[in-house]
Amino acid sequence: MNFEKARFNMVEQQIRPWEVLDQNVLDLLMTVRREEFVPASHRELAFAEVEIPIGCGQVMLKPVIEGKIMQALRIEKTDSVLEIGAGSGYFAALLAARAEWVRTVEIESALVRLASENLARNGVDNVVVVQGDGVDGWAERAPYDVIVVSGGLPFVPQALLEQLKVGGRLFAFVGEAPVMKARLITCEAEGRFRTEDLFETVVPMLKNAPHQDPFRF
Repeated sequence: MNFEKARFNMVEQQIRPWEVLDQNVLDLLMTVRREEFVPASHRELAFAEVEIPIGCGQVMLKPVIEGKIMQALRIEKTDSVLEIGAGSGYFAALLAARAEWVRTVEIESALVRLASENLARNGVDNVVVVQGDGVDGWAERAPYDVIVVSGGLPFVPQALLEQLKVGGRLFAFVGEAPVMKARLITCEAEGRFRTEDLFETVVPMLKNAPHQDPFRF
């Protein structure tokens, strides 16, 4: 398989047409080697428009989704990032290429090992993978410039919002199947947030996601 041609086609035929037009993001997707983070049994699907299973009921997000998230977050070199759900480590590698440092929290021990090994093998040294339940964030290193939740949530817990710096951005998939909102939340001032729904999709729910309060509107 010609990985370089497949990578080029992924960017030009999948990601760019989905209105990911930030050249820095497109360059990043050409640089970070996605195939190095895909399980060997699915390597031929590394650039396909599919969710790739990585074990423990989790998947790698579609490339177009990853591109949309990176474009929306506008990460800068001085940013501190919290990722909830390390998966294979690929998205952490994308984040790390733009940010100062990334802390990624993963509840499944098998995925902690997978992400850690993939990141180390690819020379990504500004990511720390920790095992834990990140549904309420990771207060130890808060506040963060950027928080990314890789799995679905019925709503965004208040604890996550409280770990954002003023000017910080939080991305999460909010709702339940059959439709979730890809939501960007920006902290405009202490206790004040602006919410923007970017697109609709469906992803696996975050393990231990809080139950929806029937009286929450």
